[in-house]
Amino acid sequence: MKTYPVFLNGNWEITPESIPVVNPASGEEHARMSVVGRSRVAQALSDAHAAFATWRHVPGKARGVLLERVADEMERRREEIARTITFENGKPVTQSQGEVAMAVDHLRWFAGEARRIYGRIAPPQMDGKRHLIVKSPVGVVAAISPWNFPLVLAVRKVAPALAAGCTVILKPASKTPLCAVAFAECIAAVEPPHNIFQLVVGPSAEIAAEFLENPLCRKITFTGSTEVGQKLIAGAAAQVKPLSLELGGNAPVLVFADCDLDEAVKGVMMAKFRNTGQSCIAANRIYVQRPVYARFLELMTEKVRVLKVADGLDPDSQIGPLIDREAVAKAAEHVDDAVAGGAKLLCGGKPVPGAGFFFEPTLLADVGRGSLCMFEETFAPIAPVSAFDTEKEAIELANGNSYGLSAYVFTRDASRIFRLADALEAGTIGINDGLPTTSQCPFGGMKHSGWGRELGTEGLDEFLETKHVSIDLD
Repeated sequence: MKTYPVFLNGNWEITPESIPVVNPASGEEHARMSVVGRSRVAQALSDAHAAFATWRHVPGKARGVLLERVADEMERRREEIARTITFENGKPVTQSQGEVAMAVDHLRWFAGEARRIYGRIAPPQMDGKRHLIVKSPVGVVAAISPWNFPLVLAVRKVAPALAAGCTVILKPASKTPLCAVAFAECIAAVEPPHNIFQLVVGPSAEIAAEFLENPLCRKITFTGSTEVGQKLIAGAAAQVKPLSLELGGNAPVLVFADCDLDEAVKGVMMAKFRNTGQSCIAANRIYVQRPVYARFLELMTEKVRVLKVADGLDPDSQIGPLIDREAVAKAAEHVDDAVAGGAKLLCGGKPVPGAGFFFEPTLLADVGRGSLCMFEETFAPIAPVSAFDTEKEAIELANGNSYGLSAYVFTRDASRIFRLADALEAGTIGINDGLPTTSQCPFGGMKHSGWGRELGTEGLDEFLETKHVSIDLD
């Protein structure tokens, strides 16, 4: 069984200690990953800090060329990396291929943005003065990425940080470190300046503590649960350390009676069941206007019943395994709770017998508003549906919890589109669009869904400090 190395100080290192990497389709260990402790992370931060002194002065065009070369290398290895994602995460390999393609696009986007780190000149209010607003990289960045989109969410952090002139230490999720190793290999293959990028894996709390407490780490960017995000916020207070946080979601879907219902069902299926429902922007609460409620349920039942559950390496797989046994137990709990509260189980609802961590694609109707699945992030192929009557009611339902990462609306009423775009409390709003995320537009949340933005020009700004330089010419 292969043991994969960490990447420190320009070297690939297999450490004495390692952790298992489990294939969720079989429940069996299929590789091991080297791990390091806090002292090695402290050394990595020191090495990254030394490298920052030079990297920050490399012109943006040259930094962009390096990212383009990384993108070329990742594209060359796309099939191999996609299979790696599926082995450790479980998602259908066609979706893993899409994740690699999106990661490549992110790299190319930020390669271009590296050339466009603009300042400005502000007009003076007093004779003889000039005012410059300039941007500079924040310094050493710690990037902590999750397991559900293990490649693309690592790239969303590393690419803009490098483009901005920062040096980066990536800490991927321990459940899915192998595609991060592949990403590191793509970076190493283009022979970057020494120590601008390093990869560490190990105990999350221990490594996070070093990132938080070490003054050489100047910024932490994290994707994960709101609960962990709150701990990072508390830990960052002592040093007033900047954080970018993409946290939990509980995305509402509003389906209005005037929509194209077939297209709405298609969009909801995409938003709900992509990555087996294990997405922060997955459709978590589906509200349908009463005149089309029954028909919507009929169409959804037809679609959900025929989704193929299989090992993600099966080319026909549409629903892969959940990440682990605990995820299966939580999915079952959410279904049982909804049914106990009066919901109707239209299809699915149970773990799939046999090896691996599979759960049946599930559709629930008439789900009570107090059910767990209506206010907790389910992270499973479970679609809870309930009815609403008025637009006002729909807005209140959509905004009625502590999350604000994404929301979806299906309507053909142009006036309603603009009203809802203004009223909904979410960082990304898909209108007649079940897949709204794109490299050139900002991504992030409101309320308990996080701080800051990834992607777009805003994603680069997260790694830049803004300085005002006032010059008295007299």
